Amino acid sequence: MNVGSFVCSCADTCEVDLEAAREGIEDVDVAASSSLLCTDGLPAMEEVIDEYDLDEVIVTCPEEGVQRKLERVAEQQGVHPDAVSFVDQREGAGWVHDEAGATAKTARMINARTAGLEAESIPRTITSDAGDSVAVVGDPETAAALADDADVTLIADGREYVDSGADLGDVTIERGRVVGVDGRFGEFTVRLESRVTEDCISCMKCVREGPDGAVTRYPVDIDPDAPGGAWTDVCPTDAIEMDGVERDLEFDQIVYPAADRRTRGGRIGFYTAPIDPATISAVRKHLGGIETPAHLDLEMDVCAAGDSSQMGCNECVEACPHDAVERSRIDEVEFHEDVCQNCGACTSSCPTGATRLREPSNERIAREVEALCRPTDEEGGWLLGRSESDVEAPIVAFVCSEEADDALAEYGRLSAAGKVDVEYPPILPVRVNCTDTVGEAHAMHALACGADGVAIVGCGGDCRHSGPEPKADLVDGLNRATRDLGIGERVAFFAPDAADPGAFVEAISTFAVELEPSPIPEGEHEASGEIDTDPGRENPPFDSHGWTLESVRAILEHVDPERDVIRGLKDFGRMAVDDACTFTPTCSTICPTDAIRRNEDEAALEFNHERCVNCGLCEEGCVEDAITMHDGLHLSLLPERRDDEPWTTVYEGSMRECIHCGEPFASEGTAQKIEGEVGDVVAGLAPTASGSVFDYCDDCRAQLLYDRGEAGGGGEGR
Repeated sequence: MNVGSFVCSCADTCEVDLEAAREGIEDVDVAASSSLLCTDGLPAMEEVIDEYDLDEVIVTCPEEGVQRKLERVAEQQGVHPDAVSFVDQREGAGWVHDEAGATAKTARMINARTAGLEAESIPRTITSDAGDSVAVVGDPETAAALADDADVTLIADGREYVDSGADLGDVTIERGRVVGVDGRFGEFTVRLESRVTEDCISCMKCVREGPDGAVTRYPVDIDPDAPGGAWTDVCPTDAIEMDGVERDLEFDQIVYPAADRRTRGGRIGFYTAPIDPATISAVRKHLGGIETPAHLDLEMDVCAAGDSSQMGCNECVEACPHDAVERSRIDEVEFHEDVCQNCGACTSSCPTGATRLREPSNERIAREVEALCRPTDEEGGWLLGRSESDVEAPIVAFVCSEEADDALAEYGRLSAAGKVDVEYPPILPVRVNCTDTVGEAHAMHALACGADGVAIVGCGGDCRHSGPEPKADLVDGLNRATRDLGIGERVAFFAPDAADPGAFVEAISTFAVELEPSPIPEGEHEASGEIDTDPGRENPPFDSHGWTLESVRAILEHVDPERDVIRGLKDFGRMAVDDACTFTPTCSTICPTDAIRRNEDEAALEFNHERCVNCGLCEEGCVEDAITMHDGLHLSLLPERRDDEPWTTVYEGSMRECIHCGEPFASEGTAQKIEGEVGDVVAGLAPTASGSVFDYCDDCRAQLLYDRGEAGGGGEGR
């Protein structure tokens, strides 16, 4: 694969030193530049693509119209349009940073894009079947427009359609107001409430006798605020129910103009205002089913949701804002991939890697962060080291690709137009689908790569996924962990408002100024996304638990924290067991990460902190309530601090030995518990035994009882 990069200064309007930027670009076959690539530089671009036989092209250009032009030029030279990618050197760099910062940032962003493309996932699709039933709420024109192609039901929602100008001849009209919408594409349920039941024959008596304006004619229904009275008794079929009746109707798709964004929740096949020709086209396109990109890779064998009718980890269910994950059984979660909105909430919260975002994958994000944090080339170019780096305080910024990304671009345009003076530190951006994509593993990896700080840049209160404070708990937990590691607080959340650049500039500038230089060398760490255990873990690479632990270990190579317990990291726990333990195998059997094992020779319960993801399943499933889980990463329990021994004894009992053969056969606690529960029932069962039947192992007990039976039988025969 031959890769080339092209840097443009957009007619010298960008504060980017083209020559210096070229020198900072790594891992490409050729780096070229032009002050106006889209016009004067096009012939040279064509020549470079031909000369180096490029298969992939990375261009600094944020303008969509020009991007299409450059894609066509590359395609004419034999480069597939999908193999042309773009980096924003203008709105996000040259228009809002000084020349040194913008130049360094541009080169690093190209390096990050190159590294990220090497880890890009192969596209995959999923299909979801559906019928052609469509509910349209309170919009007769849309209902009429869809009637030729779909089985359309117009839900009145309290309105009257006697004088509607729309052709509703092929439309079913249902009375009632919408009080709830559940389900997903292909299986929506709309709950309706009305004051008139299905026994109505539309005789118009209630319309004539009822209060003016309180009863609709077509369809017949009564306003919830209508006053009661004798008029409600006029119905010949007793169809009036002033307390209201509810019923559920099922549909494949819903057009509900008045629904708010949170009611819709991003569900496919659910359309809200504005309703336009594109909406009508989308409904028609989805009739019969859909084919959509697959956003997730699932590996449920490593899921910690539960086992043996015991509920364990519930992180993905609680995190998903779109009802795409549900707990179908107490010990199992189910993913509805056709409803997934690609926000990454489930993947960043999953400790085991059972659910992983396909694009950008954690590995891709890791490679981009590592490239962004590399300050020098091997030859020693314009970036000679942190002390002389043009990015004085490297801050890795995970930027939401929705409103946050748009706001930062608007800041650049305002600055270039001279409307507002906008300049802020050259934060190093990693574009994510949503800030929900970002979890503790991503931030800790950035710090392990030498970033001075981590900025999570999202939509704030307008986020359609996460609500008003989307990452508050994450930021608090991470800063608690970094304080415990001895490197101080280094993580913050920012919600840029396109209309108020000053607030963001002040906030991010203050954050950068207050950051102390990191003690971790910049650009040295490269993650494998795994931890070595013996025997090996079955979890996929870059699962949250393993990736976070690897990053913490990289940080610990350069710091010596005063605390033994690193708090704030949710995916780590320590197991404590009290004397109520009877050494039953429940906890070791249901542990999803094999972090618990029984040493039967010594009646000991052993715990592997390195493997534990703090799912709580052992605590939930313990029949004696003997287990308590404590949050936090306990450094003293890691194998590197225990002569490479990963297992610690958390409970030590004793084994009862068979009084006949001498073999240990059960823990003393288990034997005593069973004897206490059924001892009276079996008392005297073997009167000639040397002791209680509970003092014999299974084999010897069976022989004892057999011999007793034989002896008894022989006596009767004589």
